[in-house]
Amino acid sequence: MEKIAIVGFGRFGKTLFRLLKDDFELVIVKRHNPQDITKADVVFYCVPISSFESVVKSHKRFFRETHLLIDALSVKLHPKKIFEKYLKGLKTQALLTHPMFGPDSSKNGFSRLPMIVDQFRASDENFDFWKKFFVSKGLNVIELSPEEHDKLAANSQGLTHFIGRLLEQFRFKPTLIDSLGAKKLNEVMDQTCNDTWQLFSDLQGFNPFTKKMRVRFGLAYDKIYNKLLPKRVNEKFLIFGIQGGKGSFNEEAIMFYVKKKRIKKFKIKYLFTSDKVLKNLHDGNIDFGLFAIQNAVGGVVEESTHAMAKYKFKIIEEFQILIRHFLMKRKDIELKNIKTIMAHSQNFRQCQQNLKEKYSNMELITGKGDLMDTAKVANALSISKIPKETAILGPGILAKIYDFDIIDSDLQDSKNNLTTFFLVSR
Repeated sequence: MEKIAIVGFGRFGKTLFRLLKDDFELVIVKRHNPQDITKADVVFYCVPISSFESVVKSHKRFFRETHLLIDALSVKLHPKKIFEKYLKGLKTQALLTHPMFGPDSSKNGFSRLPMIVDQFRASDENFDFWKKFFVSKGLNVIELSPEEHDKLAANSQGLTHFIGRLLEQFRFKPTLIDSLGAKKLNEVMDQTCNDTWQLFSDLQGFNPFTKKMRVRFGLAYDKIYNKLLPKRVNEKFLIFGIQGGKGSFNEEAIMFYVKKKRIKKFKIKYLFTSDKVLKNLHDGNIDFGLFAIQNAVGGVVEESTHAMAKYKFKIIEEFQILIRHFLMKRKDIELKNIKTIMAHSQNFRQCQQNLKEKYSNMELITGKGDLMDTAKVANALSISKIPKETAILGPGILAKIYDFDIIDSDLQDSKNNLTTFFLVSR
């Protein structure tokens, strides 16, 4: 084995070049000259993991019986599968390796750096030769099967790179008061993020065990995060965060719940949207959250489904209340001047037919942000933050709270207009 070909002359290809240059004649194989592998006895593949199959496929016609192919990928089950696929029926040998070092960690030499090897399709003679060569260079040679390697790598190299990228996304930076631990974290971030995003993505995508690692890591994060939050925001009373404002159907629902459960000491935090409810729950600002998820006529509450997709939570109880809709206006505005009705989009769905028959001349509008909530709209109307010539469609209690005139009652299309609510915790 006098001539060695290196396929892929990136950061690691150049590192391998330093390891081999004093002992072998080296051939650098360029992409447009794959036939150059025929000039060597051994071919090292230092290409990106995601490119490995296409490169091996393009080289297949140049493989000889005397060739020994050695991959240097950071995953091992994948190159094993690719070699098995393209060497089927050939006598070409193959050796699996993972040099667990790079240009940064080997800049001061190769002593004691890990070198993972698996004999795979290599002869005993070739396998012994390369083990002895790696040892002669000071490397710590470790024999592992591809499956053993990938399992260990997922929870070692894969996790380290994942944490490094998290720190980069977090914008972790050195400070004047960094402890040794903080300095080590900066080292991890700098070293892992110095590699390409493609390497990181390939490490996570081509190792079948990294997905499980990431799930475990996420669960561990959630567990620690929740342990730091108090079991109760205030020991004296429960705090319920609700999707609506004062006078909303959500307030009606939470009052139904606390009465049913005989809860005496509680406070309500009016959060207006489902997203705010779940965010405040996640942040530890409330003990329980309440929001509507479905109506018998209006169907799924889209606002809630979108919020639920963003957060983790536990459903404590699911219950229904009967919903009645009232149309109301300010007392200082005549009905003939009303051109617009504002309410939550669900309110309009539940009253679609009646509104079409009775008030087809009026424009139906759902507000943005907190103004999605009808109770919030009622408050805005009472203090002239929206045009006075606006009518409100929602709970009749709003007329009492804000001294509105009720224009029409029971506009819901169904007498059995039930809305389902979730009461949730972290």
